[in-house]
Amino acid sequence: MKNKLIRSFLKNTVLFWLLVCSYTFGYCQNEILPGAAQGARYLNSLKNKKVGVVAHQASILFSESKKLHLVDYLLENQVDIQSVFAPEHGFRGTADAGEKVKNQTDPKTGLPIFSLYGQNRKPQPEQLEGIEVMVFDLQDVGVRFYTYLSTLHYIMEACAEMAIPLLVLDRPNPNIHYVDGPVLEEEHRSFVGMHPVPIVYGMTIGEYAKMINGEKWLEGNLQCDLTVIPLENYNRTTSYSLPVRPSPNLPNAQSVALYPSLCLLEPTVVSVGRGTDLQFQIYGHPLLPKKTFSFTPQPNFGSKNPKHKGVVCFGEDLSQTPKPQKIELKWLMSAYNEFPKSASFFLKGFDRIAGNSALKEQLEAGLDEKTIRASWVTKLKAFKKIRKNYLIYP
Repeated sequence: MKNKLIRSFLKNTVLFWLLVCSYTFGYCQNEILPGAAQGARYLNSLKNKKVGVVAHQASILFSESKKLHLVDYLLENQVDIQSVFAPEHGFRGTADAGEKVKNQTDPKTGLPIFSLYGQNRKPQPEQLEGIEVMVFDLQDVGVRFYTYLSTLHYIMEACAEMAIPLLVLDRPNPNIHYVDGPVLEEEHRSFVGMHPVPIVYGMTIGEYAKMINGEKWLEGNLQCDLTVIPLENYNRTTSYSLPVRPSPNLPNAQSVALYPSLCLLEPTVVSVGRGTDLQFQIYGHPLLPKKTFSFTPQPNFGSKNPKHKGVVCFGEDLSQTPKPQKIELKWLMSAYNEFPKSASFFLKGFDRIAGNSALKEQLEAGLDEKTIRASWVTKLKAFKKIRKNYLIYP
């Protein structure tokens, strides 16, 4: 009798956990559920509508331990998708950073794909003709110069102009745990920074969409008809590693964590590991002091013609460095200070990435990190006050 009761208990326990772990698209209970995984919350609003989708290779759900792309999921649920709009790197995420992507047809579904990183970065009226609702699902990394924010801005603007409702399926921000860096100044506004926010702003892309709308940052103070499908089981202290690389040169959690700091070296002559398997986890240059660590960039996935191709670069391996809790200036400052003063260090786009002219001037003047960081404080405080109005998660 006792053994029978034990077997019955074990059987019921196993059944219970199987039920728990079959919860919505194979996610276990208390796991983070992205907006896309919550079909019950948005599929009905898409029924009998002509739908446009903004998506890329990381717009995925999990079904029975396998990846299912949002577009495939919507088609399986008889959603009438008219077209797909793809950001930088394209719909399948294979294009290099900055590489122009052409309009094309998706070979799997036959759907037309309009590139938002080709001839135009904002959907044209003729591309939106007939669309009754737009669905936006891009995996962001919480950094101002990551261009998916600019794509969001132009999608919102186009939808507002055409009176098309926008549904944003929220996803986690792997860099949500801090807010830091210089706030973008208007004269340095570009596609790698369109809004007065710091380098790391500590918001999900759904929260950020609410801020764009609420602060009336769209052209002509327009506001779009916005609905955000929020994450479940998520808060600002939740640790999250992306299951799919959000772009070709962010292959893992370490690269995503170091990206906000190391990208300040991108608009300089220094390599940040493009053309290696440690993108945004190392840095170096042929003219930096010859240290123990070196690497030689070669063409690879996501970098057809990397900086210093085929030339040995000396620098630093950060692949085991603890996850930053702020913008780390020490690597930029070290590279600048060790670089020969007879050679040019900065490239044309540095001020656009920094968001101001001051950082370059401060480095050239030899200011220390404490002084540089102090110059950010006033605008950071003002931004944090604005940001509070749009936060969804505790």
